[in-house]
Amino acid sequence: MNILEIGNIVKAEVTGVENYGIFVKVNDEYNGLIHISEISEGFVKNVEDFAKIGDEIYCKILDIDNEEHNMKLTIKNLNYKNNKKKFNETIRGFSVLKDNLDDWIEEKKKEIEKNQQN
Repeated sequence: MNILEIGNIVKAEVTGVENYGIFVKVNDEYNGLIHISEISEGFVKNVEDFAKIGDEIYCKILDIDNEEHNMKLTIKNLNYKNNKKKFNETIRGFSVLKDNLDDWIEEKKKEIEKNQQN
């Protein structure tokens, strides 16, 4: 069982999706809300674009009410679908991709050429 402390990242199951946020269950003991303002740095037009009922996601704990077994959570700047910190969303949006795409393409081309020679 994960330690439930503010700042920790926990695995959760999506139990509800509303236009104002995502409801989750953590460790079959706590319920949590990821408010729409804690989903993305950018504008969230449709909450269902981020999660659906039954999805397993990773969330960061912002606040815990141990008496009521409720949590406030965030998925901002997390790779919430698989918890691998490959890319974090930033206010810059897609500029990370724009800045690196040409280099990544060249690396992949070299890798493909190398594999074709072997």
